[in-house]
Amino acid sequence: MELIDSHCHLQSFKDKGELAAVLDRARAAGVRRFITVGTSAEDWVPYRELHAAHPGEIDYTVGLHPCHVDEDWGTAVSQLNSFFIPPHAPVAFGEIGLDFFHLPKDPVQAGEVILQQEAAFRQQLMLACELDCPVIIHSRDAFAESVQLIDASGIDWQRIVYHCFTYGADEVAQINQRGGRASFTGITTYKSAHAVREAVRAQGVDRFMLETDCPYLTPEPHRGKPNEPAHLTHIAQRCAEALALPVEELAARATQNTKDFFGLL
Repeated sequence: MELIDSHCHLQSFKDKGELAAVLDRARAAGVRRFITVGTSAEDWVPYRELHAAHPGEIDYTVGLHPCHVDEDWGTAVSQLNSFFIPPHAPVAFGEIGLDFFHLPKDPVQAGEVILQQEAAFRQQLMLACELDCPVIIHSRDAFAESVQLIDASGIDWQRIVYHCFTYGADEVAQINQRGGRASFTGITTYKSAHAVREAVRAQGVDRFMLETDCPYLTPEPHRGKPNEPAHLTHIAQRCAEALALPVEELAARATQNTKDFFGLL
């Protein structure tokens, strides 16, 4: 069984000197490739260097995560184009989007943050549209707003993946009808996550992708401990059960879907 972790964050493992062991455990579990996802200017260059050191195994993306958007977001976003130059270009733009869960409690401040996030999202969607590259969407408590901005951008929805999907069947249907897709994390293994498993079934296997989003969202039976790419096998197993498929078939389809979406060779 061969798997690709389509969305992980490897910086913390690298900083702690744990990356080699983490990759070894992942390989032993059948996870053969990793897409480490950029969130701010602090990780874009380190991820490019990581990709250069592990060609064909570690790919990377660049984008300004909504929780890293501040008054100076324009300066950060202006740097993104320069990364899309061979030989070590990212495979996607992201993760970008809207996060209305982590807002200030003061309503005036919250409103200002929302306006900044929306402006940064619009600008990055425009850049991604010009680059004609895959786009990884972060959307938390902001589904309708994020869909509206993507629609308005004119970007090809076939280039869109809503990562760490936490909504339900109705929302995934809206994305799929537009041509986009969702990818799924360890949340699918949580007992309370009935709506997310319904979304897995509603989307089906044709556009299905797997991710850990590590070091966050550790799946059962390791919940409460740090997450890592080796745990992708538990997510695959639970999603295979939800779709009534052999896990080997789900893994093969998810791997091919991920290669096709990101243009991996």
